[in-house]
Amino acid sequence: MVLDNVRSLSNVGAILRTCDAFAVEEVQLCGVTGTPPSPEIHKTALGAEDSVKWRYYADTLDGITELKRRGFTICVLEQVEESISLERFIPETGKKYAIVAGNEVKGVAQEVVDAADICLEIPQAGIKHSLNVSVSAGIALWQLYSEMIRRQ
Repeated sequence: MVLDNVRSLSNVGAILRTCDAFAVEEVQLCGVTGTPPSPEIHKTALGAEDSVKWRYYADTLDGITELKRRGFTICVLEQVEESISLERFIPETGKKYAIVAGNEVKGVAQEVVDAADICLEIPQAGIKHSLNVSVSAGIALWQLYSEMIRRQ
């Protein structure tokens, strides 16, 4: 999981807790994204900041480059022209995936979108077409997790 300039420490904590639930290997906290130790992160992480491996990168692209070097496919959560609807995305067995979630207002930075292998979009029926970043991360993680365990 990669957090690209996520401002809210509560969102960071919630995402760390969700990553713990789905046994995510590592979370990259990038740019302005806050890092533990932090009382605000702990409030929603409930200790997941200690059970989930995390790493800080000042520049998200540096983190993405490292993940690609380690064989990860980079999946950006963003509403773009060529995005794949999340429910149609089938992860390949044996592949490693990193989900990138972005800033609460601006989304994932364009240069990060450009560096991604895949753009995933969560289908929405309402008029806002916007979800909280921690909710989006949770939905995406659950979808990939459920597809992967279904095949075991």
